[in-house]
Amino acid sequence: MDWKTWHERYDDPESELSRRLEAVKEQVRAALDRAPAGPLPVVSLCAGQGRDLLEVLTDHPRRADVQARLVELDPVLAASARERAADFGQVEVVTGDASLTDQYVGLVPAELVLLCGIFGNITADDIRRTVDASPQLCRTGGTVIWTRHRDDPDLVPSICDWFEARGFERVWLSDRDAGFGVGVHRHTGVPEPLITGQSLFSFVSGGV
Repeated sequence: MDWKTWHERYDDPESELSRRLEAVKEQVRAALDRAPAGPLPVVSLCAGQGRDLLEVLTDHPRRADVQARLVELDPVLAASARERAADFGQVEVVTGDASLTDQYVGLVPAELVLLCGIFGNITADDIRRTVDASPQLCRTGGTVIWTRHRDDPDLVPSICDWFEARGFERVWLSDRDAGFGVGVHRHTGVPEPLITGQSLFSFVSGGV
């Protein structure tokens, strides 16, 4: 998969990916708005160019409170994210496998966890495994933002159920007819210790 070309679709304001990005950014902004005072750790898995977080941080009043780690395997996309993050001294971009829990040592449990562009590219079992591990990544009251296409099989309702069974409450879900799925869940439970040495998922296709 040529992920650089795939990400260029974000530059087309009429594309489904561009519209999904705007929805994600709106929810990132809302999550930062409602976050408690103090440091705001953020982790982004398969961060791509980091647009969803970095474009919000540009003018967000909590910008200085955010300490973020963006993990992206593709070196070209990671380099682009690193360039975009140059103005944010508190944003670290890691070129590496985002599925490995070791990547998040020292920054989880986080206030905001971004799982965007992942669930459309992995198996249902791996989605469930990632959701089950989310209490290791997200602190009490923290937010997980995730995406998944609405093509058959539409797993969005199941993903919501899986999050809610693990102590998350639904905050927002995009409309069924939006052409994409964006979900927001808030962690109401107690964070679990991070289990290092885990691989949560493997990409199997070039979906969304």
